[in-house]
Amino acid sequence: MAAGSLLALLDDIASVLDDVSAMTKVAAKKTAGVLGDDLAVNAERVIGVRPERELPVVWAVAKGSFVNKLILVPAALLIAAFVPGLITPLLVCGGLFLCFEGAEKLLHRGKPATEEVGSAAEKLADPQVDLAQLEKDKIRGAVRTDFILSAEIIVLTLGVVDGQELLTQLIVLAGISSLMTVGVYGLVAGIVKVDDLGVLLSQREGIGWWAGIVRRMGSGLLWFAPRLMKTLSVVGTIAMFLVGGGILLHASHAVSEFVATAAAGMPLGGGLLSMIVGGVLGLAAGMVLVKLHHAIREMGRSEA
Repeated sequence: MAAGSLLALLDDIASVLDDVSAMTKVAAKKTAGVLGDDLAVNAERVIGVRPERELPVVWAVAKGSFVNKLILVPAALLIAAFVPGLITPLLVCGGLFLCFEGAEKLLHRGKPATEEVGSAAEKLADPQVDLAQLEKDKIRGAVRTDFILSAEIIVLTLGVVDGQELLTQLIVLAGISSLMTVGVYGLVAGIVKVDDLGVLLSQREGIGWWAGIVRRMGSGLLWFAPRLMKTLSVVGTIAMFLVGGGILLHASHAVSEFVATAAAGMPLGGGLLSMIVGGVLGLAAGMVLVKLHHAIREMGRSEA
């Protein structure tokens, strides 16, 4: 009897693990697009700190991301169980915040050089800049943005595990959350240290052909690193509009259905059109929110 009970338990465990494995694969495919946006946004967020502090900053943001998911996973399960209608409004608020941040960055880049705040390198070289506070601000901003991106990943995963047992939902959500965090911040750590690798390789000693190739590789990485950072800065801003606008698009069923109908006959399907419409919607929403925020702030100053 004991042996039969043990075999039944093992069979149940194997069944749960099979379900978890299958649903984790599906959830990973669904959240892959958000992973790319998450990588671009967070890599751009940690650019502009002292080279020796890059990895500690990435580690601090990664820890903040784990804390975000420790909050979000049980919160999402509770909301889905008791007030499922609240998930979409909360996501919309997060999407609007991303659009707002993206628009602020875009407008900041558009200012004349005389009005523009100094570049990251100038800030680091300025003795009057509080580097510790600058670092804290970057970490705080990156963790705040990660919270919204993590919420979208978790909501997408919830859609995959909907109707499953609570244990299965919890394991899949925890697995996807951990996988995404390790993947994103592992890649971010590699990206921010590309220039250091270039310096190391370019200083390789030796007179053989292999040493020459290694030095040229290092020089190539040193040429590539600043261009990669600039590209990530642009891509990170665009990703804010794509993610935020995508959330707004999916929350608006009428617009979403119109886009799906319009894209029905397109060769590439509705994915590309949805991304473009979502990006435009995110840009428009962000610009409106920034103008509204500035108007409210000016009103507060005039009253003071």
